[in-house]
Amino acid sequence: MAESRHSVFRQFAASDWDGFLKGVEKEGLRVDRNGFIAQTPHPEALGSALTHPRITTDYSEALLELITPVFNSTGGMLKSLRDIHTYVQQNLGDEVFWAASMPCELDGDPSIPIAEYGSSNIGQLKHVYRQGLAVRYGRMMQSIAGAHYNLSLPDSFWQKWQELLGNEQSLKDFKSDQYFWLIRNFRRRSWLLMLLFGASPALDASFVAGVSHDLNQFDERTWYGEHATSLRMGDLGYHNNAQASLNICFNELSTYTQTLDRAIHTTWPAYEEIGTRRGDQFIQINTSVLQIENEYYSAVRPKRTTQREEKPIQALEARGVEYIEVRCLDLDPFSPVGVNEAQIDFLDLFLLDCLLSDSPRIGDEECERLDDNYKDVVSNGRYRELKLCRAGERTPVSEAATDILAQLEPLAELLDSWQGDDTYRRALAAQRETLSGEWTVPSARVLDAMRSSGMGHREWGMEMAQQHQQTLRQEGLDASVRQAFDAMTADSLAEQAQMERADTLPFSEFLEQYLRS
Repeated sequence: MAESRHSVFRQFAASDWDGFLKGVEKEGLRVDRNGFIAQTPHPEALGSALTHPRITTDYSEALLELITPVFNSTGGMLKSLRDIHTYVQQNLGDEVFWAASMPCELDGDPSIPIAEYGSSNIGQLKHVYRQGLAVRYGRMMQSIAGAHYNLSLPDSFWQKWQELLGNEQSLKDFKSDQYFWLIRNFRRRSWLLMLLFGASPALDASFVAGVSHDLNQFDERTWYGEHATSLRMGDLGYHNNAQASLNICFNELSTYTQTLDRAIHTTWPAYEEIGTRRGDQFIQINTSVLQIENEYYSAVRPKRTTQREEKPIQALEARGVEYIEVRCLDLDPFSPVGVNEAQIDFLDLFLLDCLLSDSPRIGDEECERLDDNYKDVVSNGRYRELKLCRAGERTPVSEAATDILAQLEPLAELLDSWQGDDTYRRALAAQRETLSGEWTVPSARVLDAMRSSGMGHREWGMEMAQQHQQTLRQEGLDASVRQAFDAMTADSLAEQAQMERADTLPFSEFLEQYLRS
């Protein structure tokens, strides 16, 4: 019998282990003092959303996205994320930064302004892509916020790991294969993250105005799922029928890029009917199932940093997988920065175990079962009698979760022994604690907090946002940190202006060249 990968990993010495590389992209809506989505432009004090390295926007002009650099420690990453949040909070004026994944009060599509990035061709491309999302799916879905966790392992790890496995591929191909090994197991277990970290069991009534749903009424302005963990990741959130037909294959890099590329070059009748222009205005990049790769909604993505005007598929094919992006995380509304330390350390442990556990290719039948498990936990995960399909049997969700946490314990002990602390055992214990007794998972805590406060989603979300704003504004920033952010703001505005001056090609010709590439 072949030696298990966990056993091979134990042949590392403490001196061989350099830890994880990590970063976060955290979204959140700007909201006015009445709890309504902000109608104001991106604050100039926050720089250019096109070129600022730390502060940008996602779909909407009101949907901020804060991006940390890459760190080798959870503490360093969270300190950076807190600094970015603090700078933002100091420059929001009378607005607040919404704390929850499901949005504040909305008034239909017209109330959700699409992000603007200036007149450069790249800026216009980003705007037209978002216009395309609007005409394809409507704007409501795009007002939802989440946190994306990016994780990689340093080349020193991969070189040692490749040596121990006796692998003779190029390092680029070996790393890509190993990241897809991790992704396959992530897909098998991602339901656990929705149970442990799903934090959007309720939503504002304005989000579902005129929409058929099966939610329960919390109060006159709030609906909730009785056992839901994450409405954000359910049918009311990131979901659409065109993408359901894609069958993107996560078994290896070549099948992943091929199936994505096919989606970008396969027209969809409904989008053809819309067309790419209204008069002289571009309203979508193309009429394919996907305009670009980023339109594909998935819980995890293999990623490679792109160069300017380079497409994600091109970057992956040229240089291989660089890191993994976990995209299914709801914002932690109890945290001023939307994520917390125990959560990040647990994710590191969880993802490393995905790499070290057996990971056969996923066939069509297993793929459907995995999707069903994920959907069931998203919509009904706090129902104790819920059963998941595991190894051909129906297993209670509590038992399946407990089994995975138990499986992680030896790995947590090994990593802690190398580091000389109890980081991973504490992170694991924190998750065990949430599944003990009455199940204090975040989705349950949110509903309990709303009930105890006597507030619905809108009022409670506003109260949390104001508390976090007060906390961070009182903490403030060191003068040197603030000066560094001020410099980034000024530099980003100057860079956008220079890009706009440098462009000479009409946007229609630029777009044609972009599509040909």
